[in-house]
Amino acid sequence: MLGTIFGLMLLLLVLTVPIGVVLLCVSLFPVLIDHNFIASVPFVLRNMIGGLNSTPLIAIPLFILGGILMAKGGIAQKLFNVFAYIIGEKTGGMPCASIVTCLFYGAISGSGPATTAAVGTMTIPVLDEMGYDHSFSAATVAVAGGLGVIIPPSIPFIVYSMASGVSVGDMFLAGIIPGCLIAVCLMVYAIYYCRTKGENKEKIHVTVNAQKSKGFMCVLKESFWAILSPVFILGGIYSGVVTPTEAALIGVIYSALVGMFIYKTLSLKDLIPACIETVKTTAPMLIVLAAAASFSRILSLLQASTVVENLLGPLLSHKVILLLIINLVLLVLGMIIDTSPNILIFTPVMLPLAEAVGVDAVHFGIIMVVNLAIGFVTPPVGVNLYVAQSISSVPVLKLAQKAAPYIVMFIVALLLITFVPQLSTLLVELSK
Repeated sequence: MLGTIFGLMLLLLVLTVPIGVVLLCVSLFPVLIDHNFIASVPFVLRNMIGGLNSTPLIAIPLFILGGILMAKGGIAQKLFNVFAYIIGEKTGGMPCASIVTCLFYGAISGSGPATTAAVGTMTIPVLDEMGYDHSFSAATVAVAGGLGVIIPPSIPFIVYSMASGVSVGDMFLAGIIPGCLIAVCLMVYAIYYCRTKGENKEKIHVTVNAQKSKGFMCVLKESFWAILSPVFILGGIYSGVVTPTEAALIGVIYSALVGMFIYKTLSLKDLIPACIETVKTTAPMLIVLAAAASFSRILSLLQASTVVENLLGPLLSHKVILLLIINLVLLVLGMIIDTSPNILIFTPVMLPLAEAVGVDAVHFGIIMVVNLAIGFVTPPVGVNLYVAQSISSVPVLKLAQKAAPYIVMFIVALLLITFVPQLSTLLVELSK
């Protein structure tokens, strides 16, 4: 039965059926073909509704709205100016400034595509003016946008917490060091690329000089409220003052107030289109999550985790091999299925295997999300690639080619995260 279900899923995905419809079909399949099956059509529908009946899920549209308001408010520009001032004239400094901007913006938006869109819209034209290869600039932002789901707050971390029962706060803490590690790995390649391909130092000097003429304190003052935004969001969570959901709401209010009254780049008229955009982004996501929650329940009834455990039983004594296989499977799944349904469907299947070889649930969550973050820049899903394409007009395949070395560095970081669990668990342990 399980083989038939996943075969049907693969077929529907190949036929480019929307993922929400695919998950609903495979959820109903065993119910409709086997009248003796324990579940029923009402059972599937109830689980879809129940899958959305979760307080942490409220944080998802709120983080998306906050990210949209910050993008419209020009916060990404303010962040980039600070990092360009500090490292812009060093070799690879401007691409590295773009990566660090994605890192900080990810600590605001919680979304990979949102980070790519906000930072890319602003940085790609700037990098073009300084003589960098257009496709390289777009690929840099597309890959670095994946940091948006690893650096807390992160929407996939929230979804994983729902699927695993792990604390959202623990997941947020665990993502800090891995996110910074990945950013460093990406910057290593950016520096290497710029060192081998060369840079137009004259154009870079003119751009950086425009910022330096203001003086560091002036640039810092202009960017102060942008830099402070992650402090409000994450500080509130880690101090225990607010929950992640409440922090998301604070982020929305903060973004609106800063944009309207400090930077004056937002008006009341901008709030309604931002809310509409949030609904358009969130609604399809929630439909997919609902269907994925139901499908996950069906897999549980079919004892999928037991079947997989029996299949991979001989590997339970070989931790390294098992983790490599899990990583490989997740990388492939990230190429064909979006992040959130992947997490809801496969966490109940894979987490018991990981725990059987001594992998902590928080650590496994980081491994899973990092793998799926790579899926943002690997076709056919490759959401960040399509976002970068819409900004830069560079064909997706060319973007994927330029992104390939960055993906290699991402995988290097992934292997370090997989086999050095302290990178994920250290801050969690210190907080207790």
